[in-house]
Parts: sequence; C-alpha cells; structure tokens
Amino acid sequence: MKKIVATVEARMGSSRLPGKVMKEILGKPILQIVVERASKSKLLNEVIVATTKNPRDDAIVEMCKKNNILYYRGSEDDVLDRVLNAAKSRNADIIVELISDNPLVDHEVVDQTIQFYLDNKYDYVSNFIQKITFPTGIGAQVFSTDLLEEVSTLTNDLKDPEYTKNRENVTWYIYHHKEKYKIGNLEANGMFRNPTIRFDLDNPEDFEFIKKIYENFNSLSVSLKEVLEFLAQKPELIKINQKYLTGVEKYK
Repeated sequence: MKKIVATVEARMGSSRLPGKVMKEILGKPILQIVVERASKSKLLNEVIVATTKNPRDDAIVEMCKKNNILYYRGSEDDVLDRVLNAAKSRNADIIVELISDNPLVDHEVVDQTIQFYLDNKYDYVSNFIQKITFPTGIGAQVFSTDLLEEVSTLTNDLKDPEYTKNRENVTWYIYHHKEKYKIGNLEANGMFRNPTIRFDLDNPEDFEFIKKIYENFNSLSVSLKEVLEFLAQKPELIKINQKYLTGVEKYK
C-alpha cells in the first residue's frame, strides 16, 4: 500500500491578512481547523504542516506541538523544497498538497480528488487547475513524491528565468508542461458546482464571511454540503467577499 500524506503549507507572513493562519474561529486557530478537517479523510494516512524556519513561525510550531500535529520546518521562499522534504520526512509515496488558508477544506472532496488520481493514470490531479468548478478555497492537488523529486531537480537552476515561479509555486512546473506530464482535473457535480462562492482566506472580508458560516452552525466539522445548503438560503452572505472573486464567473 502506498502511503498518502497531505502537506499543509503554513506561515505567519501575509501582506493582506497578517497572521491569518492563527486567527481563531470558535476558539481554534485556522490552521488547526484545516488540519482537523483534512484528517477526517478516509484515504490520507497522515497530515503534516509544512512551515518555515523563520522565527515568526515559532507560533505555528508551538500550536502543532500543543495539539500533537505533525510539522516540518523548511525554507520560507523555496516552497517546493519545503513540501518535498515535509513529505519525505513521513516517507510519503503520494503527496496531497493543501494550503492553510482554506478553512473550509472538505475531507470528502479531498478523498474524491485522491480517488480520481488513484483510478486514473495521471501524473498530477487537482480540482481547480485546468478548470474551476468547485467553490474556490477547497483545492487539493495530488501527485507522487517521485514526481516532485524529479521536478525539484529540473527546476534547481538559479539562472533559469522561471526559477522563482517554479520554487515558490510547488506544482507550477508540472501544469505548465502538459507536453511532459498527464494532467487530470476533477470537476464538481450538482450543488457542488458553484465556483462563484469564495472560501479562500486572504482578506478581512474573507475572514468575516467564513466566521459567519461557522458561527451559524456553532461547529467546526460542518460539511461542505451543509454550508452550501445554508448559503443557498442566505445568498446575501456570499456578497461579503465576492469582490475578490475573479476569473471564474464563466464556469458558473
């Protein structure tokens, strides 16, 4: 059996919403919420936080230690290297890349994305790269550790004009080289096909929107289905952060 590990990229630095991963909803930091929601996955073996060696990220490490959450500290700028080594530290065969500013990540969507990867012969699978059909902010990317190791070797030339893009964006090289890699995209169906709802956490309005959702249910384990049903009854809430939604309207 191949070991499947989710890496959750997290750091305190954020120009638009500083310290966002440690902002609390219902008494828990966003990062802890993300890890606990992802950990409900039936297909993931482990979840590890991939943070940095920057001293300001000590708060993330302390939170992880306090809550028995796995963590790895690596480069702040070379995110590819950080994610790769976080996965290798857990002997992962398959990496599921998640990010810490997706507080409504849904374990069932994560499992659907993993299963889509396992059932097909793709090198890389996501649920948002080629076409956005799910609400934004519940993204998952799946690929093998061996593939990321190969990409790391191919993108390690400091003289390459694409060096920064390739190292700051873990899978940039993969989905920009479709001639080399077979790319798969999981599309949403039914009520889940609603890309005009934004669950990303980048701005104060995003936090207000997500906080209102969780406070309505008074639960951090509410499912994506329940959230979408709630928002169908309260469409005015969607407007709180909709000004930040760009480039997905055509997929509605």
